[in-house]
Amino acid sequence: MRKAGILLHPTSLPGPGPCGDLGDGALRFLDWMAEAGMRLWQVLPLNPPGAGFSPYDSPAAMALGTHMLSLDRLVDDGLLRPSELADRPMGQGRVDVEQVKSWHAPRVAVAARRLVEREPELVAKFAAERPALQDWGLYEALRRVHQADGWGGFPGALARYEQGAVSDARERLHDVISEVLAAQLLMQRQWASLRRSANERGVELIGDVPIFVSGGGCDVWAQRSLFRGQTGEDGQWSADPVTGVPPDYFSPTGQRWGNPHYDWSAHAAQGYAWWAARLRSVLETCDLVRIDHFRGFAASWEIPSGAPDATHGRWAEGPGAALFEALRAHLGDLPFFAEDLGVITPDVEALRDDLGMPGMKILQFAFGGGNDHPFLPHNYGHPRWVAYTGTHDTDTVVGWYRGADARSQHRYRVYVGRDGSEPSWDLIRLAFSSVADLAITPMQDALELDNGHRMNTPGTTDGNWCWRAPALPVHTARRLRSLAEAYGRIPTEG
Repeated sequence: MRKAGILLHPTSLPGPGPCGDLGDGALRFLDWMAEAGMRLWQVLPLNPPGAGFSPYDSPAAMALGTHMLSLDRLVDDGLLRPSELADRPMGQGRVDVEQVKSWHAPRVAVAARRLVEREPELVAKFAAERPALQDWGLYEALRRVHQADGWGGFPGALARYEQGAVSDARERLHDVISEVLAAQLLMQRQWASLRRSANERGVELIGDVPIFVSGGGCDVWAQRSLFRGQTGEDGQWSADPVTGVPPDYFSPTGQRWGNPHYDWSAHAAQGYAWWAARLRSVLETCDLVRIDHFRGFAASWEIPSGAPDATHGRWAEGPGAALFEALRAHLGDLPFFAEDLGVITPDVEALRDDLGMPGMKILQFAFGGGNDHPFLPHNYGHPRWVAYTGTHDTDTVVGWYRGADARSQHRYRVYVGRDGSEPSWDLIRLAFSSVADLAITPMQDALELDNGHRMNTPGTTDGNWCWRAPALPVHTARRLRSLAEAYGRIPTEG
């Protein structure tokens, strides 16, 4: 079924406070989506953010980021007092990460503590049903107590996840752990309520699963045997090799991400149970899932831990179809599509197609080659694609067009039959009119914003992941709806 949608992370929602959240601003956005005829809301990973506020470097693959909690909803729940929000920071054009930490997080902690005090049995039951979150609760409690960035800052036996030390810490830090898990309960409640509101408006949610996890996070800490690394003479474990990608259109020297690689043989020996638990937790939050860096399941780029950049890496075989067969056995149907960008080889395409997964077509990339470029809509061949004007990693369409070489600009103008005065709307029209089943535009492109509004610039560490949308214009919603109707992306009656 043909559908159109918007890519916008909840942290980018407009409204008061230091960060977009799941309160009234999210409901207003859903109303705007319904007005626009947009039936898909794609978000970035909902996990706690990691270094640089990145949701793709999370310390917890199966936890939710409580920085998105609506404090107003916690007032409605009786867990916060209105007076405790009286000094709320004014919403700015960007996420204020420091205020998220210093103003928002302490109030979440207060609400979580009150929930534990009022309903301890409920929190205990929630924790008992989610063993992966128990590890997160202890990890986060230890981070707070030891003021550590990751498990490398824990005392020796705890850093090594020795069972005796872990059991003692669970008992000693019971109250802090309960507070961490209560905050997770609150986040799950608010997200479930928002998801119901979206579905009531005919909007489905698209989630996102990064292939890799943070080396300093709780998953590596608690399940180190599932990751590749080595223990040095000082007893400290470190990832080796580390992740990244070879040179591509995002970076001439590639990207050295630095995450640990999986020990796929160890995962296979466990029937890929960790992956099944991870994907199950994601499917509890959304209707469709984007699998980030899909090519890594066919083969991934391994970089020696001591190498200065990604050019020193090599390709190493991934688990292939075996992982997804195991996931089907655990989870049933897999409503996934593949982020199949970058250096894509025939084995990656074969794996995607054998699994029946849609792939992605990025229109910004379509005009730098000849008329046989696979991202040009006349080459799609079948509808099993997700067409995008751009992604969270690309420039905005306005920024792309202004920075493109003259040949690419000319090819674009000839292809769309326009003069280049409205590149965002030209590519939105192109995506919506294509045969691709799904067509998505980042909110920045619907608002015709320039490259000062990027969400992320790959290969950089500063200034990313903090963009917030301005007001949502009614005329933009109406223009989107007219295109969605014209190209059959809204159901018609009769």
